[in-house]
Amino acid sequence: MAIPTSRTTEAAIVTIHQEPCNGCGLCVSVCKDFAFRLENEKAVLADKTLFGCVGCGHCMAVCPKEAIEVRGRTLVPEHVFPLSAPRSGMSYEHFLDLLQSRRSIREFRDMPVERPLIEKILDAAKTAPMGIPPSDVNVLVLDSREKNNAFAQDFCAYLKKMRWLVSPWFLAVMRPFWGKETDKLFRDFVVPFFSCLTDNMDQGVNVVTYDAPLAMYFYGSPYADPADPLIAATYAMLAAETLGLGSCMVGGIHPLIQRGKKAKQFRERHGIKYASQEGLVVIFGYPAVAYHKGIQRSFASVTYA
Repeated sequence: MAIPTSRTTEAAIVTIHQEPCNGCGLCVSVCKDFAFRLENEKAVLADKTLFGCVGCGHCMAVCPKEAIEVRGRTLVPEHVFPLSAPRSGMSYEHFLDLLQSRRSIREFRDMPVERPLIEKILDAAKTAPMGIPPSDVNVLVLDSREKNNAFAQDFCAYLKKMRWLVSPWFLAVMRPFWGKETDKLFRDFVVPFFSCLTDNMDQGVNVVTYDAPLAMYFYGSPYADPADPLIAATYAMLAAETLGLGSCMVGGIHPLIQRGKKAKQFRERHGIKYASQEGLVVIFGYPAVAYHKGIQRSFASVTYA
């Protein structure tokens, strides 16, 4: 048995080399598939596991003697690399300063984002935690202002064909089914959202992706944990901040291209492989404005139970 993803349906194969194994038991402790046990002061494979190895690599990463190899689910032993000394990275204070100084940037200088920086953003985003490995996050990269604007123009043309979604008769019919809160969201946000995007685009003004020189759409597959593309997108935004780039989440695109024949045609035109429960477009570029003050934020609630 194995947990399927869009990339594999097979369990990984675990091999324990007995000679270097010192019986420390760390592999037993970190494996949540219960794949290991100790026998005669050596690690051995358990007779029965929970799901079959998902290829998380914890056992290889924790073994001090390099006695374990995992192959499968896109993982090979060569993917293991040494880490720097513990706590050698930035301090909490520096990290908090990074977070507090980041703002949503929609004004960009007329400069392309260089390919090496794009690759660095993607490398950082690949490290994001996921529900089940291997990652089922897919990324559409629009690496020029021209590609970005073409995507936005097509999205607005698509919206014009979907105007029934914000028509008075449709909202009246749906209100008893989706409730007061969703009805208010549609009337107060989605209806003006449609008009703002399409009317501005008709005037040659892109308020979908704001003429950004780089956009990335993070989305999952039918197997993906819904949180996976959102976490990867967040990592990408923070990575961009360290590289001197500004970024902004664009949340209105994803939910409108998931259902129906026209949505499927839109995804196919842009090489988007799957409809996805959750997803997020992020735009990037060199900021045209600089902010000199931060804004204190808060949660709706924090409850210590």
